[in-house]
Amino acid sequence: MMTAVFSNSGVNDETRRRLLYQGEVFVYSASPATTELISFARELISDAFGGFDPETAQHEMPVEDFAKLLADLKPRFIHHPQCKKLLPAVIEERGCDLGQTYFDVPRLRTSTSNDYLVSGISYAFHPHRDCWYSAPFNQVNWWLPIYAVVPENVMAFHPRYFDQPVRNGSAGYDYAEWNRTSRHNAAAHVRNDTRVQPRPEEAIELEPQVRVVPEAGGTMMFSGAQLHSTVPNTSGRTRFSIDFRTVHLGDVRAHLGAPNVDADCTGTTLRDFVRCNDLAPMPEDLALEYEAKALAGVS
Repeated sequence: MMTAVFSNSGVNDETRRRLLYQGEVFVYSASPATTELISFARELISDAFGGFDPETAQHEMPVEDFAKLLADLKPRFIHHPQCKKLLPAVIEERGCDLGQTYFDVPRLRTSTSNDYLVSGISYAFHPHRDCWYSAPFNQVNWWLPIYAVVPENVMAFHPRYFDQPVRNGSAGYDYAEWNRTSRHNAAAHVRNDTRVQPRPEEAIELEPQVRVVPEAGGTMMFSGAQLHSTVPNTSGRTRFSIDFRTVHLGDVRAHLGAPNVDADCTGTTLRDFVRCNDLAPMPEDLALEYEAKALAGVS
């Protein structure tokens, strides 16, 4: 299929979600709220790296020390109460209804250059859909670079597979089991990553691919059903980015979203989401409903 990239589109959130569910991608310039978010992230990163330039510190630090630093920095950012204030502001700027939109915690991601650290705490993602990891098909992914990025250190979309099945290992993935056994030990995987994760079980044609390069603080939005991967970083610099996800309550209730062409995982991530305007959890009846669908193998 063809993927269109909409730049600074003026469409409303409902129209945008429908287009995202069809495989389109949206990108927006840096804004006051995203600038505040990446400025906060830069403060934490700078404090963590001390006198090192975070983007080039990999050339001066043993990989074990770098991984240990990230193992402290990333959870500090993810769970910082300031993020729960900043993310709703970002979401509101994009025209979302804060009473209907739910978000999960923001992840601080790193992609080091030249295979310095590609496992565990700085995992280099193989081609995957978030929906192989129990994400709902109405999930919208938000991605923001913290510092300037280039085509050699962003992510790639593989749009020909948006509506084409890929044989994959999602049938062996149970979200509750992942949380119990694998999520919290990422920092232990420095030289290699032995955690079992859904991945393609057939050859993937990586070309043609789409790479979007937003400015620092710019925002890219795409469906969790998009097949995407980490570009092998050859830029010489570590890429720092933030990503988080949103779902719209009305779409969750109505089961509106992207098509399920090949996901067969168990469980749901819906309990990770809280409402923008008051941080209320996702209604439990909806999480149970989506879990039942997954167990029944219903898309």
